[in-house]
Amino acid sequence: MKKALKDYNEMFGSSYQINAINAYNSNLNERLARKEKKYLNRSQQLDLVIVVDRLLTGFDAPCLSTLFIDRQPMTPQNIIQAFSRTNRLLDYAKRYGQIVTFQAPKEYKNAINEALKLYTRGGDGNPIAEDWDDVKTSFSISLKAIRNLAQSPEDIAGLSRKQKKAFVHLFRALDHDFAQLKSFSVYEPQILDEYGFSEDEYENYAAMYKNVIEELKKPDDNPDDGEEPVWDDYDLVAYSKLRIDFEYIVELLRGVVESLDQAEDDFDEVEFEAEIRTVREILAEFAGDNPKLSILLTQVVDELEKNQERFLGQDISVIINQMRYAAVDAEVRKYAEKWYLDFEDVRYEAYHFRDGELANENKLKDSADYARYKEEDALPKFKFRKLMIEEFRNVLMPEIAPLIG
Repeated sequence: MKKALKDYNEMFGSSYQINAINAYNSNLNERLARKEKKYLNRSQQLDLVIVVDRLLTGFDAPCLSTLFIDRQPMTPQNIIQAFSRTNRLLDYAKRYGQIVTFQAPKEYKNAINEALKLYTRGGDGNPIAEDWDDVKTSFSISLKAIRNLAQSPEDIAGLSRKQKKAFVHLFRALDHDFAQLKSFSVYEPQILDEYGFSEDEYENYAAMYKNVIEELKKPDDNPDDGEEPVWDDYDLVAYSKLRIDFEYIVELLRGVVESLDQAEDDFDEVEFEAEIRTVREILAEFAGDNPKLSILLTQVVDELEKNQERFLGQDISVIINQMRYAAVDAEVRKYAEKWYLDFEDVRYEAYHFRDGELANENKLKDSADYARYKEEDALPKFKFRKLMIEEFRNVLMPEIAPLIG
């Protein structure tokens, strides 16, 4: 313990002693919870603590996301208390906590079930803890059920009112099972491939679900007295309520820049750094959808962090768009020079490219200066034009489309 205190004191510039251990414990708890402003500074944070029968009660840290347990199952009371440490919502990224056990998986499952039975509905409830295989099976059944009714989201509009009510119940089951599936640490989006399913398809079903709910609120032209009403009392749990997109990130950055435009005495360096960290975390998630635009936005954040004065009084969306257009123009210019085309002609086609088709493909072919090309190379004209258009579709557009948006 003395060695641990020495390391802690050296790390954070404190002077805690073994005879004042309560003060150390209190400081460690506050530092781990990160509720006070001074602990938003990365250099003042703890990421991992190892404890034995501690922090079970009276400890609240919304940022706590994962509990690693390397021991035999505890009592039902301690299981519930320990697991509850991770259940506080924090931000867009933390919607649930995770529990990782290293010993006795079967015994833990039984112990968790017993704890849930004991503390759910006075001990009359059924066990609700499920393992990965159980959840995958349940998800598969829910997906098959909804596809038996509507093979695709587009098919839902053509269902009868009665069928749409059935869809509401089936989609709620799918939503519940999909949320459970995503809550496991082993979940990866690629897992959905084996079901021929995707996050996009789920969101399309969710959009139709919302439309159907609104439709069912209206009076039925052919009422059936025996028909059960559908209540709008269910919140989708697998649905990402916050869609991370380019506009959202620009708005975040605009808020960060606006926070710079204040009196020097009012500027909070710690809060600024916390906002920058949040933007970086969101950019890391956005990179999965649009890596090229994410790289460009990261460059903006890097510059903002290094040179805040450059952005004072500036509209950051203008700066970002100038960078986007400059990057697009650079690629367009390279392509135009390679194929002896006018830069503006290529630029027009790039910004009007739709569904794999050029707006004026033949006109672009005719505008190429084949005579100049022929001075340096010897492809036949028809092949020259064919390769030029193929490179436009398969090389240039994939390169710049993520930046055009």
